Amino acid sequence: MLPLPIDPHLPAIVAAVRARRAAVVTAEPGAGKTTRVPRALLDASDGGGSILVLEPRRIAARLSAERVASELGVPIGREVGYVTRFERAVSDATRLTFVTEGILARRLLSDPTLRGTTTVVLDEFHERHVASDVGLAVLRRLQRTARPDLQLVVMSATLDADPVARFLDAPVVASEGRTFEVAIDHAPSVDDRPLESRVSSALFDLLARGLDGHVLVFLPGAREIRACIDTAQRLAQKHDVELLPLHGSLPVREQNRALLPSNRRKVIFATNVAETSVTIDGIAAVVDSGLANVASCSPWTGLPSLKLSKISRASATQRAGRAGRTRAGVAIRLYTKGDFQSRAAFEAPEIARVDLCEPVLELVAQGVADPASFEWFDPPPPQALEGALSLLQMLGAVERKQAEAPATSLSITATGKRMLDFPVHPRQGRIVVEAERRGVSFDGCAMAAVVGERPPMTGAPSAHRVSDRSDLFPLMDELDRLGERWQGPARVREQLRRIARDRTERPPTPKAFEDALLLSVLAGYPDRIGRRRRADARAGRRSDEVLFAAGGTALLADTSCVRESELIVAVDVEDRVEGARQRTVVRVASEAQPDWLLDLFIDDIVDEEVVSIAPGAAGKVEAMRVMRLGNLVLDERRGPVTDAAKAAQVLARAVKAKGLPLETKEALERLAVRIELARTRDPSFGDVPFDPEDEGSMIEQACHGRSSVQEVLETAFAEELEHQLKPDQQRLLRTLTPERIELPSGRALRIKYAKGAAPSVASRLQDFFGMATSPTILGGAQPLLLELLAPNQRAVQLTTDLSGFWARHYPTIAKELRRKYPRHAWPDDPTTAEPPVPKRR
Repeated sequence: MLPLPIDPHLPAIVAAVRARRAAVVTAEPGAGKTTRVPRALLDASDGGGSILVLEPRRIAARLSAERVASELGVPIGREVGYVTRFERAVSDATRLTFVTEGILARRLLSDPTLRGTTTVVLDEFHERHVASDVGLAVLRRLQRTARPDLQLVVMSATLDADPVARFLDAPVVASEGRTFEVAIDHAPSVDDRPLESRVSSALFDLLARGLDGHVLVFLPGAREIRACIDTAQRLAQKHDVELLPLHGSLPVREQNRALLPSNRRKVIFATNVAETSVTIDGIAAVVDSGLANVASCSPWTGLPSLKLSKISRASATQRAGRAGRTRAGVAIRLYTKGDFQSRAAFEAPEIARVDLCEPVLELVAQGVADPASFEWFDPPPPQALEGALSLLQMLGAVERKQAEAPATSLSITATGKRMLDFPVHPRQGRIVVEAERRGVSFDGCAMAAVVGERPPMTGAPSAHRVSDRSDLFPLMDELDRLGERWQGPARVREQLRRIARDRTERPPTPKAFEDALLLSVLAGYPDRIGRRRRADARAGRRSDEVLFAAGGTALLADTSCVRESELIVAVDVEDRVEGARQRTVVRVASEAQPDWLLDLFIDDIVDEEVVSIAPGAAGKVEAMRVMRLGNLVLDERRGPVTDAAKAAQVLARAVKAKGLPLETKEALERLAVRIELARTRDPSFGDVPFDPEDEGSMIEQACHGRSSVQEVLETAFAEELEHQLKPDQQRLLRTLTPERIELPSGRALRIKYAKGAAPSVASRLQDFFGMATSPTILGGAQPLLLELLAPNQRAVQLTTDLSGFWARHYPTIAKELRRKYPRHAWPDDPTTAEPPVPKRR
């Protein structure tokens, strides 16, 4: 057996796992960790239990299992096997199984304690897929609870090992990798040519050097691989090299052509499946585009998607290392050294950028009632977690444990459990579950499979069914036509059909059948319901603008076949930049009907009275009975106002917007101050039905029972509100804070009550003749502020102490007043003098 750099470290790894139940292994590409570490753990297990090895890709799981089986000299599927989404090679004798991430997640759902499994190895953890992050956290939780004997090993080629080691409380074992030098060539400057042209130039340079080994070209995806192979055909003929693709969607036979040894020189055009876990012998050079299709999610469909991104420095190092596996090599980077140095050191965790519905649903299914408090390895963004929980509740997959329980106390529903039976995104799972209930699961599986997909350009399309009801119907027809040539959806469709079972009879008519399918789509997209605006109400024509129940707008694409339906489900939406404008366009839509919303979302539909002010000078209150789903109005009809409180609020807003007359505002202020003074003097006064400190509250209270803005403005506000007080409160108010005082002359003065000022009265000085002391309020506790006026109505004194004024200031002031106003009486003793008699009007 060929010795590998990891071999001397295997005893230390086995010892660490036995002693600490966990270990972190770091080793450069080509060290052999993927195949040798699991085998060493298997050899040390004394024949008890099985080992699971988690791989990030199907091709890596298959090739790693085949390599270990070959080294052991046993057929694949016996002692060593693999299980991926669409393939399995295992038996009852299998003790070492390589699996993809989704397989581990489903095994944890069906067997939460992993009975019979002694060790789980998480390989290539540096890629930080959300499934491996969540899987690590779930396994650590299991190790701390029901399975303290479970052994965990995390392996990576380029990884900051310390955070993982702390999380697992595990030692780190490091190993060297390649032993041959790799020369790195960077692009001298930025090259704006198409990617395929730059790749061909790099290949021409390598082949012109007389390179005698294979070349590995790293590209983002299958589309770029096809373009580069097409462009390099003449170069291949000239140098007699074979051009081969390598990516996860290829059949196994075609993958093996790229991977197996060959005497002919090969140029292998690969995605990042060749970056880790997959070793290709004889690679002498690497061409690195510096790009990868990184897992993300569509913000509209909520389904997984790929985003073209720059790779990290760690990933670039991984790629270059493939050229030094068995010989000295060269790596040509199609980007500058400055570009390389400016890139992130490591890949950002997927958990920070992908949809979390699927892992969150799996966590709730495993009894995690509050995913926010779950002990994540790396916590997801709170808004992403909240969005996932909200959608899962809308899908009917999770619910509160009790009606009064907090939103964080969740449990999985029967619908959610059935959704998990289907290895697809929860939206697609919900489509199939609804299709089962309606007797259309066979076609429902096809519909779920094409959601979010675009067919490959393969020949002329066949005639599709004529339908203006859903853009998914032509896609389903195209899937039927292409079959395995549209491999991804075709395999998903068949896998779903093997699981699905109709729960009722098939609908009896073609229209009922289509209705059932479209209802299933609606069930999977409850947050994507929209209504098209009317472009011309008289013609009944509808515009392409869509208003969504959840808020926001979009345009229905010209290519959509859904032209007649008022309500639509936006299945696939994209943001398009057209010049300086960005538009949101519904690319794939399906019909919806109002009664379908009542069928599926009855608990979310609100039936409410909407009160408003009718146009016109009077400003009358009117009411509409409105049935709505979110922002979407399903039905509205005029009716009588039944919600008096809401009518008062609407009237109050309208009155405030129009503005109160100054006299009314002053009257309200007087009443507010009087109430506050009385309440301060006598705590038994108690609460009143409005807030005296808030003019708006007083206006709203006065609006009760009124039917128009005009009627409110014509109301004597202060009197109205005072009459709404309890009888004892009215009596106390009149006693403690009277509106007027009577002078010795019989003249009554209105007391001025204003915020921030002492209660006061103003009148001619002579009117107070015969009054020895200041008048008071609050049962004698507070004297009024007196504004004493001369005959010309100008103030000569402000005082709250009338007796003091008579004694100290009046003699001097009277002397001056006698000089200015000799016709008026200015007696020497004002306290006993007769005041002037008020003039009759």
